[in-house]
Amino acid sequence: MLKERVLTALVLVAVLLGVMLGMPPVATVWLLTVLVLLGAWEWAGFIRAPATGKSSVPVRIGFVLFIGLLLFAGWHCVLESPWMRTVMLVAVIWWFLAFLWILVAPERVNAFTATLAGVLVLVPCWLALVYFATHTTPHAGWVLFTLALVWAADTGAYFAGRLFGKVPLAPRVSPKKTWEGVIGGLIVSGGVAAVGGSWLGVSGFPFISLCVAVAAISVVGDLAESMLKRAAGLKDSGSLFPGHGGVLDRIDSVTAAAPTLALGLYGLGVLS
Repeated sequence: MLKERVLTALVLVAVLLGVMLGMPPVATVWLLTVLVLLGAWEWAGFIRAPATGKSSVPVRIGFVLFIGLLLFAGWHCVLESPWMRTVMLVAVIWWFLAFLWILVAPERVNAFTATLAGVLVLVPCWLALVYFATHTTPHAGWVLFTLALVWAADTGAYFAGRLFGKVPLAPRVSPKKTWEGVIGGLIVSGGVAAVGGSWLGVSGFPFISLCVAVAAISVVGDLAESMLKRAAGLKDSGSLFPGHGGVLDRIDSVTAAAPTLALGLYGLGVLS
């Protein structure tokens, strides 16, 4: 399984780098859009009809179309307007509320809450990444940095958790995650922030502190998806990526990290 995961990850990284570094920014926008819409299809699997306890193809199609409509509206009405910062703020507030949801009442998942959560998870993430891809220089820099920051947090948490993990983080949602793992991930993310920030022309303690906070909130993205998968009786959100599961299984942490990083960069004056 580890070999399969590594090979899949290498292919994904090659595709991402090829599109983001070798093609115009519009190609990155299309790639992000396809990934988010695939994520919406998988997310609709969490939206269960009360009568049957199951999702359905019409529900999946309807949810994908709804998310697609919101992305279209966001592109035309939010991306280049003062509303962009407001949407990022709403997203960050949502993630703090999601953390409370995970800790206090993870079993309280129904069709309405799953649908609302899907909108708050997918749309702000897409807006943040598309903004990075189209309104910053280099156009792929901040997108790749976001992914690197999240992957550093995930990797650091995995190895620190295996070596030192004892105290469960959220046992009712994801029993294998530990506080020691989270701390290890934050340390690795801080190192990535120091190196990546120099490449992007941003440095200093405030920026590194922001990135560590982003890495911390990215854990909530992972836990939120785990909560919804558990409620729906699913092990993985999908099976698109061998050894990794579905799209959501790869981007769950990014959905929390991207809007949080965007809001923080607004606060630091890096974005305007």
